[in-house]
Amino acid sequence: MAEPEFRATGVRIGKRLRSLTRAGQVRISGGRLELLTSYGSEIDSAPVQAVRASKPWFGTEDRALADLNGKRYLLTLGEHDPAPGEPGPPAARRFIEAVRKAAGRGG
Repeated sequence: MAEPEFRATGVRIGKRLRSLTRAGQVRISGGRLELLTSYGSEIDSAPVQAVRASKPWFGTEDRALADLNGKRYLLTLGEHDPAPGEPGPPAARRFIEAVRKAAGRGG
């Protein structure tokens, strides 16, 4: 399997007011965005061209919205990119840029 174009672990994934996982994974690989639980089970996935990623109008800098398959997910990533070699999710800004780049919408 090819190396993912984007990968984040330790991501809180929620839908509306419900938390689906507190330590999930977000992966862009092979033209698909995948939202996974901490155990690797799929929550949802879609072709990256069909995904809309954005910043919420309110909230902190560590959050991003991902719309896929008609559902909106709130992703809580890191406020800042972790230091090289340090664990932790990348900044929400990097996730949004990765979705746009993988979909061919610039970045």
